[in-house]
Amino acid sequence: MDNGFTPRTFASPDGLTLYARDYGLQLDDTVPIVCLAGLTRNSRDFHQLALFLSRDAARPRRVLTLDYRGRGESDRDHNKANYNLLVEAQDVIAACEAFGIDRADFIGTSRGGLILHLLAAMRPALLRRIVLNDIGPRIETEGLKQIRNYLSRTHLSSDWPLAALALKSVHGPAFPILEDRDWIDMAQAIYAKRNGMIEADFDRAIVEQLQAADLDQPLPDLWAQFEQMTSMPLLIVRGENTALLSLETVSEMQRRHPNAMLLSAGGQGHAPLLHVDGIAPVIADFLNASD
Repeated sequence: MDNGFTPRTFASPDGLTLYARDYGLQLDDTVPIVCLAGLTRNSRDFHQLALFLSRDAARPRRVLTLDYRGRGESDRDHNKANYNLLVEAQDVIAACEAFGIDRADFIGTSRGGLILHLLAAMRPALLRRIVLNDIGPRIETEGLKQIRNYLSRTHLSSDWPLAALALKSVHGPAFPILEDRDWIDMAQAIYAKRNGMIEADFDRAIVEQLQAADLDQPLPDLWAQFEQMTSMPLLIVRGENTALLSLETVSEMQRRHPNAMLLSAGGQGHAPLLHVDGIAPVIADFLNASD
């Protein structure tokens, strides 16, 4: 069955087998798009967007979506300390090298956007255009506490409608725009079915790190790394109901990066789904614009 992508694997610098989906692989004459997911999410988050960008957009593009170590189909890491931004940024560089990508447009959701801040400092020549989805160089403690709270719950369901209902019961107030099909899609992106039960598809050690963090202390920022992005075209997507990315931070991002564009995702919280409510064509137009 043609799912629209080719499953790929590559080796991390320390020898783990990591997973990627390669959409529009035959479109090797275009600048590819690399999609980086959130903290506990994976390549499935971008499936509908990747199909659009690789098939239906006015200018079809090759799209690579990644499972970080410990997520989705990628190996779990026995050294739990390796679940950190620097190691994951190095894994992204390894993926680009493995798949022959020396320059790309990047879409980073939440943690994926934080990784892009590091890549802008580590490998600026790798990044052409950037989409930051509900993330910036400063994140709000309240938003991170909300993420910690809902990830700390163990969700086990026997079927997909129940899993979707559980997600809606937690996130529904922040995402009133989503329809029943969207909640099913979200559940199938976040969860996997094993031994007859539907469960979260990531290493629980990732959540344990977040649980151990002292969120009553000021969080470090990435403004210095953000400055490396100011020469790159930037689209900021912000969920209307997000608690993670403040309007004040967005204003400061636009002050420091005068050419940054802002797109508000109405009726969505953290992090917006990029394939609903006409967001995908805006992203395609931004990424397809000439430098």
